[in-house]
Amino acid sequence: MAERILIVEDEKSIARVLELELTYEGYKTGVAYSGAEGLIQFRENDWDLVLLDLMLPEIHGLDVLKRIRSSNSGIPVILLTAKSDVKDKVAGLDLGANDYVTKPFEIEELLARIRACLRLTNGTGNPDRHRFEELELNESTRAVSRNGRTIELTPREFDLLLYLMQHPQQVLSREQVLNAVWGYDYYGDTNVIDVYIRYLRKKIDAGEISTYIQTVRGIGYVLKEHPNEIEK
Repeated sequence: MAERILIVEDEKSIARVLELELTYEGYKTGVAYSGAEGLIQFRENDWDLVLLDLMLPEIHGLDVLKRIRSSNSGIPVILLTAKSDVKDKVAGLDLGANDYVTKPFEIEELLARIRACLRLTNGTGNPDRHRFEELELNESTRAVSRNGRTIELTPREFDLLLYLMQHPQQVLSREQVLNAVWGYDYYGDTNVIDVYIRYLRKKIDAGEISTYIQTVRGIGYVLKEHPNEIEK
């Protein structure tokens, strides 16, 4: 699944190069050309990393960083700085920036720093947020979406999907799912899992070309993508 990177850079030529290079590397990107626009995009979308220029119009990059850290302490932020901005580099690191690169920079170096930051956060700046392909789930807000489409789930459906997303590509037995989602003291019909799996598929796969929850006959289920016509 592609990590999402927000580029906050007022020099449009630099922003465009970054956008093209990151897209080529398989990342999904968003671009903002001012501090204010950057904060709006940061708040309205989920991101895995922010590339943040310091000398921004409307709101200075350090103030943008402060506001990002006030709402999200985990997302990696890499500063884009000029050679003369030594004090700003130090201030940015003190405010919680993860790293910085100095302009003009080599794109290979920036990509390496991005990969390093993403490895440290397991590809997400928010431990409450889970993603599988185009499916996203946020534990703190209990919001679920696929390709930007909001999916309304009941509390039990949400808990079931969360457990599956915590173990992607892993075959889970019905007993494992039952114990994790319904609890060890549940003594009802184990077919309840199959019923809720059907509910989830109907909501998650509606109008999509692929299905994410696969049946492993005789064992249980696995969160893995397949064309929709294969798994009904």
